Amino acid sequence: MELTDGSRIAVIGGGPAGSFFSYYVLEYARRFDLELELDIFEAKDFTKIGSSGCNHCGGIVSESLVQELATDGLVIPSDIIQRGINTYTMHTEQGTRTIHAPTDERRIASVFRGCGPRGCLDKSLKGFDNYLLGLCQEKGVRLIREKVTLLERSKDGVMVGSSKSAAQKYDLVVGAVGLNSKAQQLFKGICPSYSPPEVTRAYISEFMMKPANIEKSLGTSMHVFLLDLPQITFGALIPKYNYVTLVLLGKDIDKDVVQRFIGSKEVRSCFPKEFPVERTAPCQCYPYINIKQGEHAYADRVVLIGDSASSKLYKNGIGAAFITAKAAARAVVFEGVSERHFEKYYKPMCSELDRDNWVGKWIFWATRIIQKSAVLKKGILDLVGKEQAQKDSAQRMSAALWDTFTGSAGYRNIFRRFLHPALLFGFLRSTLASNLPIINRHSHEKQKARQTL
Repeated sequence: MELTDGSRIAVIGGGPAGSFFSYYVLEYARRFDLELELDIFEAKDFTKIGSSGCNHCGGIVSESLVQELATDGLVIPSDIIQRGINTYTMHTEQGTRTIHAPTDERRIASVFRGCGPRGCLDKSLKGFDNYLLGLCQEKGVRLIREKVTLLERSKDGVMVGSSKSAAQKYDLVVGAVGLNSKAQQLFKGICPSYSPPEVTRAYISEFMMKPANIEKSLGTSMHVFLLDLPQITFGALIPKYNYVTLVLLGKDIDKDVVQRFIGSKEVRSCFPKEFPVERTAPCQCYPYINIKQGEHAYADRVVLIGDSASSKLYKNGIGAAFITAKAAARAVVFEGVSERHFEKYYKPMCSELDRDNWVGKWIFWATRIIQKSAVLKKGILDLVGKEQAQKDSAQRMSAALWDTFTGSAGYRNIFRRFLHPALLFGFLRSTLASNLPIINRHSHEKQKARQTL
């Protein structure tokens, strides 16, 4: 079961996963002189501001992905990048440390997925998703701005019907529908073995600020918070041009959790004193995030990609969309479109992400222990401070934390580096040294109490 000249492909969803797949499948087909017809169904207009043009994402792109895209001919224009991020500022109740990017290749950039948050008055902003979709249209993709309402198998294809058009037959249907449960149910009708990913609630909001105030308060640093607050695994403030994006990841984030986080002195210190950070942001959402990959996300003439299939735990959803979309495109053009082909040539990439996420769960389990321990956090701050002060040092802890926060490296890679004897010894030594005065003080107080008795 293979694609031939004139084969028709329907991609349901025009976000990064759908656009990456479309771009690469046409690029690979060109090498084989294979003529394909490709339609992307996307009801959302990414040129609009607010939720109607947004895919509910913090908007972080790693430099390594930017360079890999550039190698393949996808050069992200500078006007898409809202702000280059070359440092991380780590906040705890015990202090703050700034971590510089280990190398230029591991920097990150902030982008808008749509064309700006709700209430945005700047009409010149350009979004990442619309840029990718435009590249696909330049390659000949037809964009159908309609919502898919029907997926049904026919004798030799799949029928795709939309809200405004009659059903059409396609030789391959690609699901890039993210975590949209209704769309996932449509795919279960033509992919009966498919089991959608497990999800939990996150939180994203946008605070409008003057660029000068952002530069003064946050600079070109992404601010991450390791605070002892329930339900929050990861919290970050991401500076953009004239907005600051707040992202909270954890377990079922709700309004009370958000208010506790925003009200903490560590978060408040990142904003100007007069800035009303406690006031509800005009643009906010509680999107679902993928915490466990879907199962069997393929069948004959059907494959699901991106969040619908596999993602990176808590991090780099755009990077995972790229990985799964490119793997599916290669399988489709170079191998075939049967369930057997996807099992052999696409599933291994999803399984690789799943195995890496399993290790990631252990890393975040350890992170939650650290969040609750003042002793361990002081040890990390002390070690990071020493590494950043000595630029010629190995900076093992700093580099491992950088990749944990950015998702620039796989979790198994990070885990191995955390277990390096030199890092463990340095962390133990820093923890003891930074907490020794406290231990001595407590010991002195106990001794004094005994003498008093």
